Amino acid sequence: MARVRTTRNPLVAAAIVLTVAAAGAAGWGGWSRYDAAHDDSAAYAEARDDVLAAGEQAVQNMNTLDHARVEKGLDSWEESTTGDLHKQLVDGRAAFVKQIEAARTVSTARILSGAVTELDDRAGRARVMVALRVTVTAPEGKPAVKESRMLGQLTRTSGGWKLSALGQAPVGNAAG
Repeated sequence: MARVRTTRNPLVAAAIVLTVAAAGAAGWGGWSRYDAAHDDSAAYAEARDDVLAAGEQAVQNMNTLDHARVEKGLDSWEESTTGDLHKQLVDGRAAFVKQIEAARTVSTARILSGAVTELDDRAGRARVMVALRVTVTAPEGKPAVKESRMLGQLTRTSGGWKLSALGQAPVGNAAG
């Protein structure tokens, strides 16, 4: 009886093992990516990021106004708001234009930091806290710089998240 001699090449065996391992890793990676993309926590994190970005931008818009471009600035305010806050801005616009043009001030805001303090994605409501630095420049004198914290309520609209309320955050120890 004739013996068949087989030779095993270690490089071929290693290539097969590596190919099987790579296919397994690719399959596992693809499944993990699919699972993460369809995970509720990923969607919630994305909504939180959207709220923070919209909240910071809206607070910055509401604290920036140039008397030379007051109409454009107030348009930005109105585009950033909804609900009662929006109605107050629209109703008081004419009086506010007169005040800003008479004062001849320029205010610019810079966001220092922000955080989402509450998010109810299903109801379309959120709250943010934003720290900002506002510089107000009058026609004469040095610019006045003030740092503050603002609390904003946001409501999801067909145009995205918009401010529905805005106010100063309390400073200091409220418990004392």
